[in-house]
Amino acid sequence: MTKKERATFVINTLNDLYPSIPIPLDHKDPYTLLIAVLLSAQCTDVRVNLTTPHLFAKADNPFAMVQLSVEEIREIIKPCGLSPMKSKAIFGLSQILIEKYQGEVPQSFEALEELPGVGHKTASVVMSQAFSVPAFPVDTHIHRLMYRWGLTNGKNVVQTEKDAKAIFPKELWNDLHLQIIWYGREYSPARGWNLEKDIITKTIGRASVIKEAQKKSR
Repeated sequence: MTKKERATFVINTLNDLYPSIPIPLDHKDPYTLLIAVLLSAQCTDVRVNLTTPHLFAKADNPFAMVQLSVEEIREIIKPCGLSPMKSKAIFGLSQILIEKYQGEVPQSFEALEELPGVGHKTASVVMSQAFSVPAFPVDTHIHRLMYRWGLTNGKNVVQTEKDAKAIFPKELWNDLHLQIIWYGREYSPARGWNLEKDIITKTIGRASVIKEAQKKSR
């Protein structure tokens, strides 16, 4: 199979498995999505979704958020880990949104990436899910699967994003990155992976990855 044929197989399989795609992080608008994505760094989406209702009950917009102290924010978001850094970032970006953007979340990669605690991946998630701008945020699932499928060399997430954008049609990026995340969780996890259940890797996967998986299952 050529790389293009493998990409087509991925697209078709994921569309069959996930015709409608749930958004992993609970939110009601661009601001609450931005905060949820920031909290998800080195934390599971499940944990974030358990934590954000407590935070958003007190502050679900930047004007209310800056009424809380950094310590109060930190106390609420502790379960998500990295709370000293994340609480400062949430408070700081809320201040900037008020001062510079009238409390609105800006709709550009550049402006988002200038906010405290917001890197390229977070900006990409917000642009794609809040504003429907084509983006391909690469998380650990996507990075792992793109390598398993032989669609990237797996050097780093920057390269993986570049390779994903080169091989998949732009109009599919926003759905596809979510479909790959769900597939990674359900069929191709990092731990407890069963190649027999992973139809995509089993069919088009990198030979060395398949060989290694088969060796472990013996």
